[in-house]
Amino acid sequence: MSFIEVSSMSKTFKVTKRSSGVRSSVKSFFKRDYVYIDALKSISFEVARGEIVGYIGPNGAGKSTTIKILSGILRPDSGVCKINGMIPYEDRERYVSNIGVVFGQRSQLWWDIPAEDTFDLLKDIYKIPKDDFISRKNELVSLLNIEEIIKIPVRQLSLGQRMRCEIAASLLHNPSILFLDEPTIGLDAVSKKIVRDFIKKINKERDVTVILTTHDMSDIEALAKRIIMIGKGEVLYDGTLQKLKNKYDNIKHIKVITNTKVGSIRKKGIIDKRKIDGGYEFDVDSKIIDVSLFLNYLSNKVEVKDIDIENENIDEIIIKLYQEYEI
Repeated sequence: MSFIEVSSMSKTFKVTKRSSGVRSSVKSFFKRDYVYIDALKSISFEVARGEIVGYIGPNGAGKSTTIKILSGILRPDSGVCKINGMIPYEDRERYVSNIGVVFGQRSQLWWDIPAEDTFDLLKDIYKIPKDDFISRKNELVSLLNIEEIIKIPVRQLSLGQRMRCEIAASLLHNPSILFLDEPTIGLDAVSKKIVRDFIKKINKERDVTVILTTHDMSDIEALAKRIIMIGKGEVLYDGTLQKLKNKYDNIKHIKVITNTKVGSIRKKGIIDKRKIDGGYEFDVDSKIIDVSLFLNYLSNKVEVKDIDIENENIDEIIIKLYQEYEI
């Protein structure tokens, strides 16, 4: 039996639509127009106890919506979601004592007081025995290197310092599941390494199940052997990172079509160019140039016809997969 079971889960949001301007503002008082956004469309997946899973996708794909449902904040419109035999949004009080949640762009720490004071508050909220609390707090503080940081008001901390405190706060009650929504956003290289090493340690030593959403593919490569990719509210890929890499092992070149003359780009690695209807087609040696910089150079004047990459890194693989599914 899987630790996390998601079956045919859907979620739609009703959003107000209004044009700019005074006239539209007045009109909206009497009649509002709405659009319906399908954040999730019948997604299904399972996660075993002790797995670290990278949950990835472009902006607006439904990642945060999924995390909010799994953590009991939102209720799906349809489908089933069970974690360790509990339904998050129904068994909420019993369930939340078993999970830790870190949202990279939201804080659970009190802004005007030191993080250590928030830790004391969480001790009472989760009813953690005093000896367990002291032992666990000391361990987390040491592993995350925040001995001095937790004595400073949160508002005075850097983003990297605050995120390490956030992770410590989410683990004080010794949860069996950890949801990390972009935990390394904006962090420097040193802070990222500390966070990654810590996640690997608690996963190995405590068998903590980790669901990680991020746009930093280095996090995925460092932590997750398996990835679930979501786009347009649907699961597009579910499997190991190695299997995804193997899929594109024999691919060698990138081809694009642009309606703009970019002769200077030849210096950046173009090995073939021919004029076609509507513009030019380029064949680019990906070992010479950076593919993402090339696409950025062409800006929005490029229609990607085909992208084939040899010796690709994880970012290029993900770009390829997004384009394959037209997201």
